[in-house]
Amino acid sequence: MANDLTTANGLLQTEDSEYVRLVSLISGLWDKAKENAALAVNTELLDASWATGRYIVEFEQGGKAKARYGEQLITNLAKDLTKMRGRGFSRSNLVYMRKFYLTFPKSETLSHQLTWSHYFELLKCDDPLEMQFYLKECIKEGWKVRELKRQINSSLFQRLALSTDKEGVLALANEGHRVQSAADIIRDPFVLEFAGLPKQRRYKEKDLEDALKAHMEQFLLELGRGFAFIGRQYVVPIGSRRFKVDLVFYHAILKCYVLIDLKRSEIKHGDIGQMNLYLNYFKNEICQPDDNPPIGIVLGARKDELLMEYAL
Repeated sequence: MANDLTTANGLLQTEDSEYVRLVSLISGLWDKAKENAALAVNTELLDASWATGRYIVEFEQGGKAKARYGEQLITNLAKDLTKMRGRGFSRSNLVYMRKFYLTFPKSETLSHQLTWSHYFELLKCDDPLEMQFYLKECIKEGWKVRELKRQINSSLFQRLALSTDKEGVLALANEGHRVQSAADIIRDPFVLEFAGLPKQRRYKEKDLEDALKAHMEQFLLELGRGFAFIGRQYVVPIGSRRFKVDLVFYHAILKCYVLIDLKRSEIKHGDIGQMNLYLNYFKNEICQPDDNPPIGIVLGARKDELLMEYAL
């Protein structure tokens, strides 16, 4: 019967489409309510952190108060607020709330897409351009705090800034990392510490490949935006021989294939020649008419700059 109800795994089930729709609507309503509540709580906590910093700065600027409390102000506040309010008012938190206000003196410039934990990490950047870059990337990419910390620790801004000029560095800070050409996606070096390979052990290239596949989310984060994973050990048949590309991606922004070959030691000129073989095959056999030419990346432990210059 259409209205028969049965119990399975503790849930009420029915074939009645109207009832199923009712369950879905109510469930979706509460999911949205929880999401909105979390956003509202985050907004209030962020605004309170900013206002706390403002109160501290204004109190310090009071002249007599500054002279009376001096350098012990933050320490005293931490002790008294912790007694009254509990956790969240450590000396370091109050120091960063003060810095939060000084760095963003206009509250309307704050992004409530980010949490206080995001801003806490951003405020550790001494260079305003670097801080602004990570702020933009956080918002654009929806980074969680863990992802933000990893990108800062791997010096993403510095690695991108090294490959550009002064105007390019300013653009990075004002707009984030814009991918417009193939050169914009190539980082040097790539930081793959998340793969978890022991530093003092000999390992094969397959070990690195397996580790990157197991940590594909982190690897895509390191590569940058726009990468879609196609496959590993991608077969390239040429004549009677079968070659294999370690990792193949498609870049949605540049509209091209990106081929990655992994080398556990120094990159040699033969590795460049092999990559060119793969690129020519993809260009002639795989790429569609509206695709841009494929890009090749050879990842190795190190390289001889002069040798690479001649090889390329």
